[in-house]
Amino acid sequence: MARKGPDFATPVRRVLIALVALALLALFLFWRIDSPRAEQMRTAMIDRIVPRFEWALIPVARVTQMVAGFQSYARIYEQNQELRRELQRMAAWKEAAVQLEQENSKLLAQNNVRIDPALTSVTGVVMVDSGSAFRQSVLLNVGAQDGIVEGWATMDGLGLVGRISGVGSRTSRVLLLTDPSSRLPVTVQPTGERALLTGDNTPLPLLEFIETGDNVRPGDRVVTSGDGGVFPPGLLVGQVAQGTDGRMRLRMAADYGRLEFLRVLRSHPAEAVVEAGAVIRSDLDGPMGPQLPASPVEAASATDPLDPGTAP
Repeated sequence: MARKGPDFATPVRRVLIALVALALLALFLFWRIDSPRAEQMRTAMIDRIVPRFEWALIPVARVTQMVAGFQSYARIYEQNQELRRELQRMAAWKEAAVQLEQENSKLLAQNNVRIDPALTSVTGVVMVDSGSAFRQSVLLNVGAQDGIVEGWATMDGLGLVGRISGVGSRTSRVLLLTDPSSRLPVTVQPTGERALLTGDNTPLPLLEFIETGDNVRPGDRVVTSGDGGVFPPGLLVGQVAQGTDGRMRLRMAADYGRLEFLRVLRSHPAEAVVEAGAVIRSDLDGPMGPQLPASPVEAASATDPLDPGTAP
């Protein structure tokens, strides 16, 4: 078995560590001495040594710059994320402002519609579109407790939408004019032609039973006629349009694609006559109408009331 030679590395390493420790301790003590001479020696040492080690300080400076750059990038990233969050909040506020502006414009449009002063109204919000392929209707958030009566007309900001077809305590159903069961007597202006608006589940309902079809042209204004007492007269319905099938149809004035607020018109129908005596005046002393000549018997009775059968 080979024998190892003497180990000189360990004592040398220990001696070097001791010398380095003593040198550092001496440097520390020298650096801590508060003496003008020691200060001059320190300054002279720095002037001689530090400028010669500028090349060694370049990596340190680069590393310091990189650290500062990463810190600046982190701050910029945080600011960017905060700006993104603020933009998202601003987008939500913008959407809310646009919706409020649309609602405000629709309410202003409803207020600008000129109708008969005798027709007061109740404004309701469309809760849900309950229409289907066979029924066109919407629900309002006003009902019997708001005084809503079945049969009243409803309008949006400009034109007629439909009529109340069902009333609950807090809600009511509006049957739209596009529903197949809807029938509305209308008048075409300016000719005054009478027609019947019939719903057929399309955005352009039919104009049927026109008195004189040659007098009706696309673009003519159509209003309610008031016939039958279902709707008040003079309410705007839409404009005449010619369909692809050649039949006369109506382009609705109401925006059926955005029904948000509806105006329910309080209509008070005329009092119905149930008895013939209600139209006969009772404060007249004599009979009404032309008088016929009296018969001989009546004349005799008028002359001698005691003996109506004898002549004078």
